[in-house]
Amino acid sequence: MLNQRHQQIIDYIKNNAGSSSKEIFDNLAISVSYATLKRSLKKLISKEYIVSQGQGKATKYFLSPSYELIQPIDIDKYYENEIDERQIKSTFNFALVNQILNKNSIFTENELNKLKILQKEYEDNIKDLNPATYQKELQRLAIDLSWKSSQIEGNTYSLLETERLLKEKHTASGKTKEEAVMLLNHKEALDFIIENKDYLIPLTVSKIENIHRLLTKELGVEKNLRKRRVGISGTNYRPLDNEFQILEALEGACKIINNKACIFEKALLALILISYIQPFMDGNKRTSRIVSNAILLNYNHCPISFRTVESIAYKKAMLLFYEQNNISNFKNIFIEQFEFAVKTYF
Repeated sequence: MLNQRHQQIIDYIKNNAGSSSKEIFDNLAISVSYATLKRSLKKLISKEYIVSQGQGKATKYFLSPSYELIQPIDIDKYYENEIDERQIKSTFNFALVNQILNKNSIFTENELNKLKILQKEYEDNIKDLNPATYQKELQRLAIDLSWKSSQIEGNTYSLLETERLLKEKHTASGKTKEEAVMLLNHKEALDFIIENKDYLIPLTVSKIENIHRLLTKELGVEKNLRKRRVGISGTNYRPLDNEFQILEALEGACKIINNKACIFEKALLALILISYIQPFMDGNKRTSRIVSNAILLNYNHCPISFRTVESIAYKKAMLLFYEQNNISNFKNIFIEQFEFAVKTYF
């Protein structure tokens, strides 16, 4: 954990990138000696919160990319600025995929401990369930996930209408055929990964494409990796538009996810990276949610329905990652929804 002095230094560097140690000392109202400040800077470098450039008196200090990834951001304050007023990382960041995420943990020790305690609770709960009851709970979660995942994409079916559709194939009045197909496709994709728990291990581009095909069947969505530009509503972030770079980025994401030892990191990275890369013309976030759950199920971890997350909160947290490569708010959603799933379904 950062102490108050370290946080003050980080906040100053964040707002005054490229400052020297003397500039930091002169402008920060902290009652420590210059030597103590220098030691603090050295410690923050060792923890990879900041980086230095130059030597001697010409040394300048900047926030490190790894700290930018996890630093807390007030999302309500962030969105006080309209789309064209926000200072963002507008293009795809290959260093994020190939370097930063590869060598840095995205969870703090306290966050991992909480997730592990919840996972142990899940394991203890399912020990007392017979196979039929476990499958019933899993199907209940699958209905909730099909509903919420579709709602995030603008589907107007209610949860009760979704349940009736998926159980009885009864379409709701006043809804489009495409909405029903989207929900049915979710259920088919979820049934597939439940029946084939190890299908996505190891994760490959072709397997992601196959999940995408299941989710977008009969919806008029182009199959295979994108070959042209795509825009994202609500942001000036521009995903890659070169099919060879898209393939390279997705292969890099698969490599990172496969190499991570922590199951929670694997699942969260699948959620954010498939969405960030936008490898398909449509259906990217849907695909990421199914792939993430497939990873959890393969390693006998509790799957996530996202049932209680607000669609706008989900989208804002994801856009924040696109624009700032900051995972803090989306990570909070992941942890909250994992806890909800453990407490609710099993």
